[in-house]
Amino acid sequence: MPIRHLTGIALIAAIYAALTLAVAPFSYSLVQFRISECLTVLPWFTPLAIPGLFLGALIANLFSPVGFYDMIFGSLATFLAAWLTAKMPRPWLAPLPPVLVNALIIGILLGTVSGLGVVIPAAMLYVGAGQLVVCYGLGLPLLHVLERYRDRIPGADPSDRAEK
Repeated sequence: MPIRHLTGIALIAAIYAALTLAVAPFSYSLVQFRISECLTVLPWFTPLAIPGLFLGALIANLFSPVGFYDMIFGSLATFLAAWLTAKMPRPWLAPLPPVLVNALIIGILLGTVSGLGVVIPAAMLYVGAGQLVVCYGLGLPLLHVLERYRDRIPGADPSDRAEK
């Protein structure tokens, strides 16, 4: 794998972890406003974002109040959402997998092991609402801005999805 690709993966991981920790109280609450989740649109451009987001979530989840469970299930949820984002046929659908996957997986996680005393369906709704705001409110505009710079994104094929 070229150094440029490894650097891209590391950069995405570092930015994701730093953004998550910068707003830590909001990153780990029931209504999660992880500003870093706006980066979950990156797999729509390049598959290199998938391991970058996974590693970033793994690092950020080391500091989660839910601990080990968030490290495992939260990071795997990010991996699954990133992989599904790469499969989306249209840009406006790119933020959808992180919203749905995190609402389901993190909602179940917080409803069972967080000790917040909230039922699973409510936890799923809260997590999903926070994800919806961040992924569509910040992630979709980020996607549109990055579209102009597709040729500079490591691992992105400038002609790929150009017509979509």
